Amino acid sequence: MKKIAILIMGILMITAFSQGAIAQRSVRKKVVTTKKVVRVPRAKVIYKRPTTKVVSVRTLPSNRTVINHKGLSYTYVNNKFFRYYGGHYLPVAPAVGLRIGTLPIGYSRIVVGARNYFYYDGIYYRAADDDYEVVRPEIGAIIYELPEDYEKVEVDGAILYESDNVLYEKIHVDGTRAYEVVGIVE
Repeated sequence: MKKIAILIMGILMITAFSQGAIAQRSVRKKVVTTKKVVRVPRAKVIYKRPTTKVVSVRTLPSNRTVINHKGLSYTYVNNKFFRYYGGHYLPVAPAVGLRIGTLPIGYSRIVVGARNYFYYDGIYYRAADDDYEVVRPEIGAIIYELPEDYEKVEVDGAILYESDNVLYEKIHVDGTRAYEVVGIVE
């Protein structure tokens, strides 16, 4: 009887340990709750809170860089872009195609397919010659933290997040919350 009990205990322990090992395996799984969205007309985007107040500043630190792009002047300082309007500097998203010499401190590298992107606070860059060019993100790009200025929105009944006309959907990757680029607001 003791031998049978020991045998059963051994089988149960082996089963328990093998199940634990299976549960610990890291499988990259995306949990997607909505269908893929690619281009969304602005009229279909419903913002969940009132328009946010834009905070302007009168002066910027002296370590700023002025970048001219297609006739527009951007001031780049402390990893942020500003435009000068009527005596104030307003924070803005840089135009696609604008180039900077060095990446912002704290950027992340994102790989989509075989292409490398660099990401910082809602702005996507690609290496271009000796510079880094601002680009639109690819559908399917995954980030782990939303930009500072994101807005919760509703599109066709689905809750998404929008920042600088890019729509993100909350997903889970390896048990961690992440956000996938699912569309662009036109």
